[in-house]
Amino acid sequence: MLVTKHGSPGVDTPADAEAVAALAAQMLNIARRAAAAKIEGPPVKYIFVTGGVVSSLGKGLAAAALGTLLELRGLRVVFQKFDPYLNVDPGTMSPFQHGEVYVLNDGAETDLDLGHYERFTNCVLSRHNNLTSGQVYESVINRERRGDYLGKTVQVIPHVTDEIKARIRELSDESKYDVVITEVGGTTGDIEGLPFLEAIRQFILEVGPQNVVNIHVTLVPYIKAARELKTKPTQQSIAKLREIGLQPQVLMCRTEHALDAELRQKLSMFCNVVPEAVIEVRDVAHTIYEAPLMFHAEGLDALVCKLLGLQTPEPDLVTGASLSSAWSRPKTGQDRGRRQIHRFTGRLQINLRIVNSRRRQPGLRDRSEIDRCGAARGWSGWASSKM
Repeated sequence: MLVTKHGSPGVDTPADAEAVAALAAQMLNIARRAAAAKIEGPPVKYIFVTGGVVSSLGKGLAAAALGTLLELRGLRVVFQKFDPYLNVDPGTMSPFQHGEVYVLNDGAETDLDLGHYERFTNCVLSRHNNLTSGQVYESVINRERRGDYLGKTVQVIPHVTDEIKARIRELSDESKYDVVITEVGGTTGDIEGLPFLEAIRQFILEVGPQNVVNIHVTLVPYIKAARELKTKPTQQSIAKLREIGLQPQVLMCRTEHALDAELRQKLSMFCNVVPEAVIEVRDVAHTIYEAPLMFHAEGLDALVCKLLGLQTPEPDLVTGASLSSAWSRPKTGQDRGRRQIHRFTGRLQINLRIVNSRRRQPGLRDRSEIDRCGAARGWSGWASSKM
């Protein structure tokens, strides 16, 4: 065998070439055996929550309540919120446009749904758990200006979608969690949301459909004049998702009236889901903290675990039922008046709803109603005592 002037081996005969090829094959086999021998934990499971027909259906609350049930089954859960608007964060947005801002421990101004995630579960979130289109495009453009793409034409596919998928993997690569729940803001069909849905389609292909559950929150409206519930808007929303390449396995149907067996079967057939995956979502009687109890009664958590192949014990919901009871029947305290600082608005109504909600929360354990906005954590306090 020859040696080059740089000191590296050269090939001067066919025999030498065969020897080099054999050595390379041997090294490859050693690497493969080492990878096969490596002990790895179970794969991370992913849940994507989308919404259709109209906005404000409660996707964030649905995701948070499901996270509560999965935590009570002993799973480690983390959340992520994708917001398709072009703002970098909601800090400069009017509450009448988007809702109140939730400030995380690291100072990030994020979507209000991240507050639901933290109150319903034991998660402590950071700015990495909220991604907007503004952040995605800002990152892609900065990388293009630095020359990271090496002269390539920068496009939505693959560069924007790769950026979105990278944010999903940031959480799962930490190996701290069993389940990553990602909520996609907006409504199916919104043009600004298409890159996120396309990224999810690609991501499912990469991690395997057996590790993913798609949940679609939709509206089944009641037509008073006809005295019937209509499924057509949901059918159209699912059809739009399927055009993109996504097929939900679970339907969460917001409705004012009960879904009978015939209507569930109709939704099952036209939306291509099993009948038990048609989940009825009614307005709660007293507090949003009743949502996990309602979803458990519908079998949502058991269905999701079955679809993901997760073997878990039944959740203990006794303390959760006590929480709901304490909220609905508090002891009345003296009202000393309240003052709210308003941002972008002169109205009081939207802030009074928050105060009236929060003033009960810290006194849940002793059923007292107090007059200050507290920092108690709803379901997460009960859940942490059971973990």
